[in-house]
Amino acid sequence: MTTLAGFPDRPVRVDAVLDAPLSRWLWLVKWVLVIPHYLVLFFLWTGFAVVSVIAFFAILFTGRYPRALFDFNLGVLRWSWRVAYYSYGALGTDRYPPFSLGAEPEYPARLDIAYPEHLSRGLVLVKWWLLAIPHYIVIGFLIGGFHFGWWSTGLVGVLTVIAGVTLAVTARYPRSLFDLILGLNRWVLRVAAYVALMTDTYPPFRLDMGGSEPAGAEKHL
Repeated sequence: MTTLAGFPDRPVRVDAVLDAPLSRWLWLVKWVLVIPHYLVLFFLWTGFAVVSVIAFFAILFTGRYPRALFDFNLGVLRWSWRVAYYSYGALGTDRYPPFSLGAEPEYPARLDIAYPEHLSRGLVLVKWWLLAIPHYIVIGFLIGGFHFGWWSTGLVGVLTVIAGVTLAVTARYPRSLFDLILGLNRWVLRVAAYVALMTDTYPPFRLDMGGSEPAGAEKHL
């Protein structure tokens, strides 16, 4: 399996930089500002589902995830992570997310998934549902089962609103709160990559907090 440079045996890397200063009140209207992204992402996630089904059969018969399909699904995850980071998944930046499937290394929220040269043909039958059930239970608490427009009832949504209110009152985003929110998002994105068949590495039950992937985490994957 291909690994990320400097991070051996770690197939998924999630990094983010907390911008400063942040507007005290912009977060109240970001739900309007991201509507164009939501419209595009609706169609992209439809494509993501179709591509994942095609990839399922490709892996089942060949043990490989077609590179073009992998890059498309990675692009959808990157786009979604940037929008979430700007809006109510973190509120970590006021820089408007680009309409792009690319890596966008200058944007403060980044996601990379190492392309696997080979994937298990047997695991593809069970990892996206049976093996992922424990993580589905955890993620149910993290992102919630109920959504009210732009906001979810999960822990990430609640903590992000707390961050927004704190920002409005104090003009500061508490660093400890940011680190926790990033750790929760990192957990969700690792599971997303696994259930989307993009890696055979089982996501760790571990909260790696902070904007950068912690050094030495690869030893525990």
